[in-house]
Amino acid sequence: MLLDRLATVGGMEKGRRRLVLLLPQLGDFDSIEYAQALVAVWPQLEAAGIAVLAIGIGDEASRQRFCAFTGFPSERLQVDAEPQLHRALGLYEGLRQIGGPWPNLLLMCAGIGSPGTLAEVLRGYTGDRSAPQRIADDETIQAGPLPPIRGSFFARAGGRGFQRPFELATVRLRNMSEVLGHWRTYVPRDDFLTQRGGTFLLEADDTLLYSYRDRGILGFSETMARPLSFLDAFLG
Repeated sequence: MLLDRLATVGGMEKGRRRLVLLLPQLGDFDSIEYAQALVAVWPQLEAAGIAVLAIGIGDEASRQRFCAFTGFPSERLQVDAEPQLHRALGLYEGLRQIGGPWPNLLLMCAGIGSPGTLAEVLRGYTGDRSAPQRIADDETIQAGPLPPIRGSFFARAGGRGFQRPFELATVRLRNMSEVLGHWRTYVPRDDFLTQRGGTFLLEADDTLLYSYRDRGILGFSETMARPLSFLDAFLG
């Protein structure tokens, strides 16, 4: 049933390994972080012969803005105004029983009906020696209302070669500032704020090699410290 549903997705390249992402709203922090992680290894994905296709909730304006900000190739991103394929694949819709999408979203941000969210938020502030460095020493990052921050600041404060305290939180603040500054472009409708996504890696013969179904905010991977570790065996 799952493979039958995925086989109906337009734009999938037969005869190659395919990484199919079902993203939440394009203004969702998970969608942006996932895209940024993939863009960083895009040459390796191409060298490994893995074709990527993402389907997110949004419209043409949100698709264009999302790709311009993240660098995700626009030809590899499709959008749907409603999460039709998400529903067909049985992906988690998030909390739905409270008084509307915003109360449900806020409860999930507090960890209710969203396992792992609070721990992941904390990891963004405290750092993680098992995760890679996120901001290069010579990189300058503009994160919301903060003054520009040079990557060497994190090196002086915590070292190099791993995710330093406040480093990931700074990246997330930059992403949040981008989304909130263009909210109605990224999120044309509030109906699906809690909808979560999924990851499906298919072999060239359509065998399912890997799948992951997101169960919470800031949970687009089962290994958030290294969100693309499921690809290690294929990227070399």
